[in-house]
Amino acid sequence: MSRQFLLKTVLSLLAPIVFIGSANAHWSLDNAASTLSFVTVKAEHVAEVHTFDVLSGSIDDAGEVKIAIELASVNTMIQIRNERMQALLFETNLFPDANITGKVDLEAITAMKPGASEVMQIEIALSLHGASIALTAELMVTRLESGVMASTLKPIIVTADSAGLVAGVEALREVAGLPSISRSVPVSFTLVFNQGH
Repeated sequence: MSRQFLLKTVLSLLAPIVFIGSANAHWSLDNAASTLSFVTVKAEHVAEVHTFDVLSGSIDDAGEVKIAIELASVNTMIQIRNERMQALLFETNLFPDANITGKVDLEAITAMKPGASEVMQIEIALSLHGASIALTAELMVTRLESGVMASTLKPIIVTADSAGLVAGVEALREVAGLPSISRSVPVSFTLVFNQGH
């Protein structure tokens, strides 16, 4: 067997592996194109929308989704309120991040044509303030030229009780001199993941 023939044989065997490897791309969350917001209600009738400005995340080749929310990036449009949420509610010195994990059918998403959308229901786990909460997200998933966009069709309700945040909510209420702050918070997001090798 000649060396040239052996080389061709090895290359022909490796080609499918190389191709498969190139088809599997890393999916990274695009923070600038993504948003995550939540609504609080104080004094019974005053609703306000807040956001987190720093998100990061990825989807691996098995469809495992990991998203990190930098809690210190909470943005309520009022600096003193941001600082109070960081210190009293989230205790960012102890719990700097909230994390979301889940799994998507990456094969189905990859097979979608750019511009196509599908409704998907995904089970996710939210790790927040030392607690882990099982939630269901109903999403509109849209295939983009270079990735995918997932948006909540319905807000996801997170309660202070399930996240161990009751004491923090009470601390916020007291320092702000409010009669009440809702302990159930609707959360909505639009997340964009770009595909890259």
